Amino acid sequence: MKIVRSIADLRTATAALGPVAFVPTMGNLHDGHLYLVNQGQSKGGVTRTLPVVASIFVNRLQFGPNEDFDSYPRTFEADAEKLEKAGCALLFAPLEKDFYPEPQHFTILPDPQIASILEGHFRPGFFSGVCTVVMKLFCAVQPQTAIFGKKDYQQLMVVKKMIEQFTMPINIIGIDTVREPDGLAMSSRNSYLTALERVESARLISVLRSTVQQSMVGETSREAIEAQAIATLQNHGWMPDYVAIRQRHDLLEPKLGVNPKKDSLVVLAAAKLGTTRLIDNLEF
Repeated sequence: MKIVRSIADLRTATAALGPVAFVPTMGNLHDGHLYLVNQGQSKGGVTRTLPVVASIFVNRLQFGPNEDFDSYPRTFEADAEKLEKAGCALLFAPLEKDFYPEPQHFTILPDPQIASILEGHFRPGFFSGVCTVVMKLFCAVQPQTAIFGKKDYQQLMVVKKMIEQFTMPINIIGIDTVREPDGLAMSSRNSYLTALERVESARLISVLRSTVQQSMVGETSREAIEAQAIATLQNHGWMPDYVAIRQRHDLLEPKLGVNPKKDSLVVLAAAKLGTTRLIDNLEF
């Protein structure tokens, strides 16, 4: 695996590789990231695979003023070793001073209909920061395919909409969330959990599964089901931001008459356990 730091070196390397699949990350990699790399290799069609380019860049623009940019785990050497073992062809790991050589005055303002709700409501400016860095990475890497995990479900929907509106020739693929044996979604921030919090953290997926089951029965209103899920988390020491049942394609509230047994829905949740904020979702 080759490691490059500058955009000039990146473009030279990708020109030699031909069409590539791209996996953008902020590092501190876990098995979920490596699964994305594996999936990226298989997206070239039946007769061939695509070489995978991964990036490691902790993007300051998507962190709020009181969030964990400075303390976000940076484990570059271990990450590079994991990527090489996973078969990654090229790692792009720019320094901040090189990727943002001057203040980023040109930024992406995503559609507020999808970007100002849920995560966008509780983390103002987050999706603008995400879209700006993703657009910049796409322009640098110029991939044929880009691979994102579904754990960050709203982020995936926002990126898909951005690519559609800018008519960029990139195939965006969402990969199912990789989970720990107890169901907790793999996340770089799981390392923040204490031992006791780690045991309790499995409750989040349990609440989501219960929410789906109640929705499928259809005997209780959506609002009541969401409120019950929030109350369950609160009763066990969590501080929920939201538990929300939404339409998959636009993340808006389901219209009256929607049948959960036939229509495509997703339940999304974000909640803080101790000092650690966890997010997760289930499609149904």
